[in-house]
Amino acid sequence: MSSTRLALILLAATAMSSCQNKAETPAAPAASDPATPVAANDPIASAESAAPAAVSKAATIVTMGADGAMKTLRQGSNGFTCMPDAPDTPGPDPMCFDANAMEWVMAWAGHKAPPTDKAGIMYMLAGGTDASNTDPYATKPTQGSDWLHTGPHMMLVGSQSSLAGYPSGPNPDTKAPYVMWAGTPYAHLMIPVS
Repeated sequence: MSSTRLALILLAATAMSSCQNKAETPAAPAASDPATPVAANDPIASAESAAPAAVSKAATIVTMGADGAMKTLRQGSNGFTCMPDAPDTPGPDPMCFDANAMEWVMAWAGHKAPPTDKAGIMYMLAGGTDASNTDPYATKPTQGSDWLHTGPHMMLVGSQSSLAGYPSGPNPDTKAPYVMWAGTPYAHLMIPVS
């Protein structure tokens, strides 16, 4: 998961906590233009593509405006939050995450110890791109390296015991389960799905 996406999640967490008791009017999706990416055409459809319909149809959908402010497009009812693709990353990366994963991300963003006994789930069924599999704060690949592309996957965060026996390192086989950011407090299991 890229640092850019995690920063966006932190902003979503902040937005969600500040508007949990406020009713917001959902924003209308932008008009469809075949030359424009799905996220720009329909951010709700983009966000929903991150997780199984049974999860995403009842999830809160948030997006970040050009001014950096988080906007709730739809209030959900199942404890999951989904975000559409971020157009500033090199590949599609919409995601959905539960409340435990939100707590883990907030710890990452604050450089604090994340929970280790509370598993959180994140979905990225459209795949994702990451700057590094070893550095949780990398914003771009190291010189001579390329972005790490992962196909559709889930992530299990906040459960250090679940990582035992899985490979890690700078160039993992992204078609099999592997550990991202091994050796750091933010190590988590990447689980490819098809």
